[in-house]
Amino acid sequence: MFRPKQENSYPFVIAAKAGIHAFRGMDSCLYRNDRQNLGPFNFINGLRTIGLLLALLLFLLIGAAACGPTPDLPTEIRIGVIAPLSGEAPGIGEATVWAAELAVHAVNEAGGLQVGETRYPLVLVVEDSKNIPDTAVTAARKLINQDNVIVLIGPQTSRNAIPVATIAENAGIPMISPYSTNPATTAGKRYVFRVPFVDSFQGAVLAHFALDDLDVQTAAVLYDIANDYNRDIAEFFQSAFVEGGGEIVAFEAYTTGAEEYDVQLAHIREAQPQVIFLPNYVYEVPFQVEEIRRAGIDAIILGSDSWDGVVFATNPAFDGAFFSAHFAPDDADALKMDFVNAYQAAYGQTPNDIAALTYDAFGLLFEAIRNQGEVNPEAIRDGLGGIERYEGVTGTMTYSGSGDPAKSVNILRLKDGEPQFYQAALP
Repeated sequence: MFRPKQENSYPFVIAAKAGIHAFRGMDSCLYRNDRQNLGPFNFINGLRTIGLLLALLLFLLIGAAACGPTPDLPTEIRIGVIAPLSGEAPGIGEATVWAAELAVHAVNEAGGLQVGETRYPLVLVVEDSKNIPDTAVTAARKLINQDNVIVLIGPQTSRNAIPVATIAENAGIPMISPYSTNPATTAGKRYVFRVPFVDSFQGAVLAHFALDDLDVQTAAVLYDIANDYNRDIAEFFQSAFVEGGGEIVAFEAYTTGAEEYDVQLAHIREAQPQVIFLPNYVYEVPFQVEEIRRAGIDAIILGSDSWDGVVFATNPAFDGAFFSAHFAPDDADALKMDFVNAYQAAYGQTPNDIAALTYDAFGLLFEAIRNQGEVNPEAIRDGLGGIERYEGVTGTMTYSGSGDPAKSVNILRLKDGEPQFYQAALP
């Protein structure tokens, strides 16, 4: 956030002091004239002199105010990034930073971001959220109040994005979450935007995919009740599945950090569902899937976009499972392939959902700034709000007066330890 120079207020102070001293001088002169009884003519002249000095004082004050504090012109664009570089999800942080660096490097190599007739270098300021909401909030406050960033990219997961969105909104700083799908992240906010589809849409898509494509009628759900993302998408799935004519035979909750699921899986095994929905994170899902198979449950396993980053190749229990995704790296689209090739050349890895969504977040930001032709938080907010259609590596995004895009959901199937594109569900 750009702040005016404090020294620009000095002329106003000097002018005020000069006028006060002049007035005091004339006051004492008038008092002496009155005492010395120099006559009405001198008294009237004294009043005229005071009037002229008061007019001069007013002129100085108005002029000083007009020449008062003015904002500094930016020489660079400072972008704050909040990601879990440590803690239980460092893979998310790594993909975030790599994609951010790739996007920024391409622009800086070309001389900076062209805004009107000026090119601005881009500066990344990265803070570690440790995947803890309170830490993410502290990081956001530091980036805004101390590091003077004019926009935030992240946080990624909804548990961190929801509280940080409130901080950004109150500060008037635009925020783009590449990965948060919970509706609460953007609800009622002007300055907060997202790149992915929302959980209400994703949950309904997965429910109808189970009913129509997998041709099942009964489902069970195992979810973390203490986490906004897991809980909400589980409920969206449940509602859509029932409305579509299916039956939820087990709706089993656990709390974050649970180390066993024996009770929940006993209920699920007894209910004999045809499909089990696991809308849980990468650090929980592999163990859950192994426990499901170990318990003798042979239902189809269905996951959500939170599965991105799971290492499937070393876990045969995943074979035959389906999950939703924002990005399909094996898609032959030219824009996607250019991104995949650049990412692989830079880091030696295939980009995942997090990387692709983060890359698109920067693309949206750059387009918003170019369209507005200004470099300040309010202009960026207006620019983001004015983007009706954006072609990104994760697909086409259409914004209709809110921070939530309408976009398709990719369904991937796991075969021989590799996720493969299966189909896309359109909004």
